[in-house]
Amino acid sequence: MASIDLPLEGRLVRYELSGRPVPLRKRDAAAFPRVAFAAAHVVADPLADNDPWLNPAIDWERTLAFRHRLWDLGLGVAEAMDTAQRGMGLGWPEARELIRRALAEARGRPGALIACGAGTDHLTPGPEVTIDDILEAYESQIETIEAEGGRIILMASRALAAAARSPDDYVRVYDRVLSQVKQPVIIHWLGEMFDPALQGYWGNADHMEAMKTCLKVIEAHAEKVDGVKISLLSREKEIAMRRQLPKGARMYTGDDFNYAELIAGDDQGHSDALLGIFDAIAPVASAALEALGHGRNGDFFELLEPTVPLSRHIFKAPTRFYKTGVVFLAYLNGLQDHFAMIGGQQSARSLAHLAELFRLADRAGALADPELALARMKRVLAVHGID
Repeated sequence: MASIDLPLEGRLVRYELSGRPVPLRKRDAAAFPRVAFAAAHVVADPLADNDPWLNPAIDWERTLAFRHRLWDLGLGVAEAMDTAQRGMGLGWPEARELIRRALAEARGRPGALIACGAGTDHLTPGPEVTIDDILEAYESQIETIEAEGGRIILMASRALAAAARSPDDYVRVYDRVLSQVKQPVIIHWLGEMFDPALQGYWGNADHMEAMKTCLKVIEAHAEKVDGVKISLLSREKEIAMRRQLPKGARMYTGDDFNYAELIAGDDQGHSDALLGIFDAIAPVASAALEALGHGRNGDFFELLEPTVPLSRHIFKAPTRFYKTGVVFLAYLNGLQDHFAMIGGQQSARSLAHLAELFRLADRAGALADPELALARMKRVLAVHGID
């Protein structure tokens, strides 16, 4: 049995691989009982002569190939979201090009599900930024995406979080934006654990009070809202909001800690999915959703529950650095030839963190080719002086 010495509690400990990889098999989204988006990462170009902290260089071929892999598995693509390092290396100019290219690829695939993030990230937050500036920024990005035929995921705005003085400012912005969109949108409520600049979003630091404002907006524009994705890492808060949504509005779980039980649901409803972890565990997620669609709930949990400890580790605090784990797993699985990230974010997690990720991915069946993953883990160890 293959084994490797990995860091654990300050020393090297032998680990024997024992996981059974879940095979990659093409599926159709129609086989799934839930709408399921994977928020997809971008692949950096390691050969570019650039300043990684300042000027992102993207390997477009590999980045787009990864989206085709998600579509092959029956998953939708949530494009240019925080998993793509939006606001942490990926600026609006690059996001705009990513959206344009991804939508062009989707047009060549009948039934390919894709929605794209529209925000205000080309607007630098500051005391001089007004609500009108924020409205103009949202409208500009929405217009760009809609001109390409894209569907909108309405991202949270750092500028709005800084400029708003009360919940009424949020209502004003979302009322105006939602009144103009061409297709129903997904509203994304991203919590401060993912982005500290979004503390107090919806005008209140208390999530339950903030939820009231968000629900007020959704209820006022029910025909323009497909659903809401909340990323608060709280099962209880997601269920509480899910039960208050107007009829027809979907709850897209953004809870990378509790997604298995939230997707399965209860006698009062269930969540659909828009998850960064589905980037990392796409074959497992696809197989689990197919099992759920065929009424094999036991198989659904048997497949998906072992991935939850892996996800909790990848998304552990500081949660905003979860992208490092997502890309590391893509490297281990041969989906890119290097462990380099735009913004130099490969350095955001420790070697001990990556070693534990390797162990958990093996146990979850998320290492597609254990021998390849083992060889690549050894390369990373060698870079850190462990031969």
